[in-house]
Amino acid sequence: MPLKLSNPIHFGNFVVNSQIFYVSRHSFAFVNLKPLMPGHVLVSPIRVVPRLADLSPPEVSDLFLAVQKVGRLVERLYSATALNIAIQDGRAAGQSVPHVHAHVIPRKDADLDSCGGSDAIYDMLDGEDGDLAKHQRERQRFPKPDETDRVARSDDEMAKEAEWLHKEMSKTEE
Repeated sequence: MPLKLSNPIHFGNFVVNSQIFYVSRHSFAFVNLKPLMPGHVLVSPIRVVPRLADLSPPEVSDLFLAVQKVGRLVERLYSATALNIAIQDGRAAGQSVPHVHAHVIPRKDADLDSCGGSDAIYDMLDGEDGDLAKHQRERQRFPKPDETDRVARSDDEMAKEAEWLHKEMSKTEE
């Protein structure tokens, strides 16, 4: 059963309700339009603020508890042995959507050896592949064919993944 939300939830300027699989008091978790690795999801505060320092102490606490819970979930579901958890805090740090968000990326031993090793994930986050705002804008206007293996997913694909993750998250909360 998909997550039922009574109000639109925004990631920056983008409504992402169909991508959301977990909501807490101050935070939400949602599937990524163009994940860097299988299971790459995002966790963000419900209140749209650009920087981590803009959050209240209860929002910070809730955000990191949500990251922890979501991290355990995707690590289990994607048979990962580790996680990258990254926050690009501000434009100069590579933040492409001016809304605090944590990337939660399941990792396995040697999963990026072909790209130069496990630290290649940071270049991926900082590069064009990690530009979430650009991908959202292109998707909402005139999607261009992507000639790489990493293509933007459809609303239906993301909604199905969000529904599956929500169902799995519900199992862990029972």
